Amino acid sequence: MASSRNKRKITNCAIYPGSFDPFTFGHVNIVQRALKIFDTIIIAVAINTSKRGTFTVRERVCMLNEVFRAEPNVVVDSFSGLLVDYVRTKGAQAILRGIRTVTDFDYEFQMALANKSMDPSVEQVFMMTEGKYLYYSSSIIKEIVSLGGSARDMVPDVVEKRLRKKLYRASVQEPSRR
Repeated sequence: MASSRNKRKITNCAIYPGSFDPFTFGHVNIVQRALKIFDTIIIAVAINTSKRGTFTVRERVCMLNEVFRAEPNVVVDSFSGLLVDYVRTKGAQAILRGIRTVTDFDYEFQMALANKSMDPSVEQVFMMTEGKYLYYSSSIIKEIVSLGGSARDMVPDVVEKRLRKKLYRASVQEPSRR
């Protein structure tokens, strides 16, 4: 006879924090692959008042909800303050971070050690991006779009449309300074 403990679905949840300005196919890939490991992924858009983004936090949350509208195991949220405090409030077991380069790893390793010192119960999971997404950085994507190029292979449609609306129009209206 099976015990009630075995019938209960154990939910393991990871928080995927970041500015996501903009959210790229590299980020999508990390979420899709992480769903093979975790039952739920909470994409947590960080509120950073010292940094002005291309999109407001609200705009980023709206775009992410649109990107993942067909995925019930992805939750989109925003947070401010210490990440480990947010992880605790959500009852998550892990912080998920995508890594593209050695430079990313060096930074993320330092952050992981700081988070671990504040809350030893929270695990850190690093996931390497797939090679085809390795060179997708937000600054490169924004520059391409601002100069009228296509980022269709780099970001979801909703993101490209909003980038184009925000960046291309602004760069066209700027007078040249010769």
